[in-house]
Amino acid sequence: MQRFLIGLGLLILAVGIAWPILSRTGFGRLPGDIVFHRDGTTFYFPLVTCIIASIVLSALLWLFNR
Repeated sequence: MQRFLIGLGLLILAVGIAWPILSRTGFGRLPGDIVFHRDGTTFYFPLVTCIIASIVLSALLWLFNR
């Protein structure tokens, strides 16, 4: 459990450091992400971004567990 929490913390740290770089490349505003604008309210759901992040994380975990 300790290794998992340390790994999770390092992953969150890495994403936090890489987020400004990823946001400049368009990651997080991909075609297929859902955005609704109504009466001063905005709802944003990054559907395609979540799918791509899931595929990348699954591939990384598969490589590390090999």
